[in-house]
Amino acid sequence: QVQMVESGGGSVQAGGSLRLSCAVSGLIFSIYDMGWSRQAPGKEREFVASITGSGDLTTYADSVKGRFTIFKDNAKNTVYLQMNSLKPEDTAVYYCNAGGMTGRKMPGNYWGQGTQVTVSS
Repeated sequence: QVQMVESGGGSVQAGGSLRLSCAVSGLIFSIYDMGWSRQAPGKEREFVASITGSGDLTTYADSVKGRFTIFKDNAKNTVYLQMNSLKPEDTAVYYCNAGGMTGRKMPGNYWGQGTQVTVSS
């Protein structure tokens, strides 16, 4: 059974930083493209960042480019989202995904439970 456990969310002032983690078990982590999306209150879920299984290609939404960094540690089966220079508009529930955010064919498509990020001005 696939499990994806997110952590690292919280409340921070604008300009601050947070690092989200998503620990994955139950799949071959090294072959999975991973990603993060977010959903703010009253808005649709949106793409934030993705990374290929090997870690050699990353993609970012324009709204976070230059501020957020996605990376994965295949030895720890964990994907991270380092978020710097946070803005109030980054406030959302952040979701980790395995297999569904790069468009490449993957063995499965799995989501974490989400972690809240709140940025105050």
